[in-house]
This record gives sequence, C-alpha cells and structure tokens, in this order.
Amino acid sequence: MRNPQIVLNSLSEHSRLIDYKFERLYRILFNEAMYYVAYQRIYAKPGNMTKGIDNSTIDEMSLPRIEQLIGKLKDETYQPNPSRRTYIPKKNGKMRPLGIPSFDDKLVQEVIRMIFEAIFEKQFTHSSHGFRPQRSCHTALAQIKATFTGTKWFIEGDIRSFFDNIDHEVLIGILSKRISDERFIRLIRKFLNAGYVEDWVYQKTYSGTPQGGIISPILANIYLDELDKYMKQYAEDFDKGEARRRNPDRSKLVEKKARMIKLLQVEKDTVKRKAIVASIKAIEKEKLTHPAGVEMDEDYRRIKYVRYADDFLIGVIGSLKDCKKIKENVKSFLNDKLKLELSAEKTLITHAENPARFLSYDITVRKSTLTKRSKLTGTVQQTYNKKVVLKMPEDVIKNKLVAYGAVRFTHHNGKEEWKPFSRPQLLQNDDLEVLTKYNAEIRGLYNYYSIAINVGSMNTFLHFMKYSMLKTLGRKYQCSVPDICRKFYHEGAFTVFYENKKGEQKSRVFYNEGFKQRKEIIEYTVDYYPELVYMLGKTSLIDRLKARACELCGATEDLQMHHIRKMSDIKDGKERHRKIHNGQQID
Repeated sequence: MRNPQIVLNSLSEHSRLIDYKFERLYRILFNEAMYYVAYQRIYAKPGNMTKGIDNSTIDEMSLPRIEQLIGKLKDETYQPNPSRRTYIPKKNGKMRPLGIPSFDDKLVQEVIRMIFEAIFEKQFTHSSHGFRPQRSCHTALAQIKATFTGTKWFIEGDIRSFFDNIDHEVLIGILSKRISDERFIRLIRKFLNAGYVEDWVYQKTYSGTPQGGIISPILANIYLDELDKYMKQYAEDFDKGEARRRNPDRSKLVEKKARMIKLLQVEKDTVKRKAIVASIKAIEKEKLTHPAGVEMDEDYRRIKYVRYADDFLIGVIGSLKDCKKIKENVKSFLNDKLKLELSAEKTLITHAENPARFLSYDITVRKSTLTKRSKLTGTVQQTYNKKVVLKMPEDVIKNKLVAYGAVRFTHHNGKEEWKPFSRPQLLQNDDLEVLTKYNAEIRGLYNYYSIAINVGSMNTFLHFMKYSMLKTLGRKYQCSVPDICRKFYHEGAFTVFYENKKGEQKSRVFYNEGFKQRKEIIEYTVDYYPELVYMLGKTSLIDRLKARACELCGATEDLQMHHIRKMSDIKDGKERHRKIHNGQQID
C-alpha cells in the first residue's frame, strides 16, 4: 500500500510535463490509504449526516466498508447512486436545486478529486481563482486591482446555467488529453450519468456535473481551463504596442519646464529667480492635468482577464468596437468548442468609469487629478488616476438587513425610512446564542467586503443590527430597549456573561472592532503559482478506527465509527453506546 503523499506528489511532478499522459490511474483507487486521507478530509462536513438516496450517511464508517468499496471498484461493479434532489432558496426568491450524494460516493469522489488536483492544478492559468488551493474571491479581486490599471472597458461575462450544461463528451475529450486509462474514464462517465431522484422519480443526466458532487468544482475548472487558455492566446494576439504614445500637450510642458530650469541655473537676480521658480511650479501643476499617454492611441491595446467559477471579467484598453468583437469571439468559442452559451442579459460591455459587477463587488477605474508626493523621488505624481477601485455596492447593506429580517421600511413624505426590527426566529435561543448569531453575521459581511474602499459604510449595517438585537431581546424578555441596555451593558459594551463547560466565568461582547479597509490581500502576488507539495500528516481518525478496539468498552469485533451533528446531541453517552452495540435504534 503506497503512501498517498508519495502517490500524489508523483502525479504532481509528472503533471509538469505538458505531453505526459497518465496511464495507470485506476489502480490508485485500490489503495486503502487514499480513502483514509479522503475520510479524514471530509468527515467533519455537516452534510455528511444528511442521508443520500441509499439512506446511509457517514455514520457507521468502518474499514470493511472501505474494503467493500475497493472490491466493487476492482471488478468494476461499483455504480454511483443517483443524487437525492432537494431545493434551497436563492437570493432572488427562486429555488436552487441541490443534489445530495450518498456518502460512499462522496468518499470515492474525494479520492478522485485529489488525483485530479495533483494532475491538473499546475496546468491551470493565473487567471483562474475559483475552487483552487490558496485562491479565493479576494485573490481574483486582487488580481483585477493589480493588473487592470488603465482599463477603458469591462466585459462582464456570465455563462448560462454552466454547471447544468457541461457537455459530457466535450469533458471526456478534455480529460482524455491527459489521461489514457479507459477504466478511470469509464468511472468518470458513471458519475456523470448517475442522475438524480426527485419525488421518488429517477431522472437521467445528459449534461452537467454530478449533482452536489465533490468532483464537480474541479471538473468545472478543467472544462473552463480551455476558455482560460483561449483568452491567454487571444490576449497575446490582441495586445499591441509597448506603451501608449506620449501625450504631446504634456510633452510640451515637460520641454518648457526644462527650459525654465536652464534659465534658473544661469539667472543671478533674486527677483527673477523667484519668478522662474513660480513659473516652474505652475508648469508642474498644469502638467498633472494631462495624462502621460494618449488615451485613444490606436497603436496601443491590451486585454486582461480573470475568472472565478463561471463568472469572468475582461478588461480592455481599446475601442468599443474592439469590445464587441471580443464578446462575439468569446461567445463563438464557448458555443463551438465547449457547447456553452453566454447569458445575453448578464454579459455586458461597461465603460470603466461606470461600475461593473463582479463577485458582488462594484469595480470601476478611477478618473482622478489627486496627487501624492513620492517618498523616493520627492516629485508629485498622479498616483490615483486610472487605478481600479473596489467598492461594496450600495444595495448590499439594505439587502442583507432585509434577508435577516432586521429592518422594516416605512415611507414618510415620499422618503423611505428604515427601522430596526426584532427577529422572532431567535426568540427561543439563549442570550449568548443571539449575540453570537449577530456577531457572526456582522463579521461575515465585513470579512467579505473588507478590501472595499467604502467598507466604512458597514457602520450603518452595525447600527441596525445592534438595535435589531436589542429589540429581539426586548421582545424575548417583554421589556423595553432601555431596560435591555441596563440589563446587559457592562463598562460601556453590550456584554453577555456565561459559564463554560469547565465552570469558568466568561463574557462575550457585541462586535466593536471597527471596519478598517484591509490591505493584505491586495498585496497578493498575482504571478505566483501555489507550489503544491502534499504533506498529508497523520490520519488520526483512521488510526483510531484501525486500532480495532472500542474506545469505551474495548470490544474488538464489528467496529464502526459513529458520527453526530454536534456534541450537544449526546445526551447519555453510555446509554447511546449500549444501544449501538445491541443494534438498537439511536435517537
């Protein structure tokens, strides 16, 4: 049984070779240790306690269960179960379909995902940020901020129902470029064709990735890597010129300043020298009102591109005509090569001075005459002009407050007025749970928009959340907000005191850490590839299972690992243990 760390690092090393084809991947699925690592990675996810179509969950995990899986894979009788389809609400009020796979299928998929990541991660381009190690929405936004400087137009790209419309034959064709193992490819086909069950009716899947599948995100990246590489080549063909042609108006001022400096060097009269210095300062001030290069230089063009999942943003230095052609070319590539369709209503061409929406941020290119003196040279520079600005959209705060039910709206003299409102769904929670809920919601929104230039407007969100919490507790205790303040305020902060499991007295306060813009992620090096070296460490959970002895009573037969959703679910550990060993139903 080869060490999974060695297996994955070997795959990763071979992936560097562009023409290398992987021929014996399927046999990796016979390695029990790979499933130990997979189990260790996914066991804590809460969805694992949700039953799939086979009515099983992660509970009752055992070594024989893994051995049976491997046995089915060896004789190719393994058949993934269809996902159980359910629906969850979307922000727009519609319902999003959600697939719930069986846990055994999740375990096999996690092993496949690790294999795929080792093979494909190093071939992905810098422009791809979704579902990748050490990358996120923030790194995508950081790349835009760092590389889209001077952009004239944005093309906001959105692929219509991407995950549902991935063409199976196209995907298999892409995988086959690097994988020459028919058994492994057949297994992927089984997952793609597994289908789903809705209202006890089986539905076959003819396109798309596995519903709720662990391998779906990386399959999506493998699929859209074709678009990333197309855009990389497109940019190489489109880009033109080393730099913009220098602005003649600015050049004249530079020459005039040089002449004045020469005069200053030879002039001895104090009054005249002062007049020359004043002229130089006036020239320098006027020079800053002119851009260094000609903005509409036909001999200078650039394309920048960033993608997160099925959303992408293209920055163009060029004409509107160029943008329309780029959009049509991308549309044709997606349709002809990947059998995908651009969403007409969401794929927009936007002037860079107007906000383009990407990853729920408003992105613009600033037009500014503001200056800043360089610490190195001492010269005054237009530091802010043509720089990308990331903003939290104006409707975010309102929409979040509405989603949480923390405000109600009234109209007075034609104006909309916001009023904090209590949240009835929290009335059954204890005080600490209510406070923790509000703090988590505030931190969650701040963490996402912490790199926005206007993140300070979160103070409005904080105000309404605070008074919503006070009203919720007031409703719970049937008293006024001032009474709640007198009850909970301690040393100027809203505080809940509680006792932990060790009997220690603890306290938690309402969020009071401010909303300062964070700069760290902006300094992310966009040309840096994560160097993945697999250091998997010890799989302590499996080590406990492999000990083949019950941790409570020492029994050594028919051992299984039992899972719970949360520790508070254990009301009587010994009684639960007795029922498990007797094969009785657990509450």
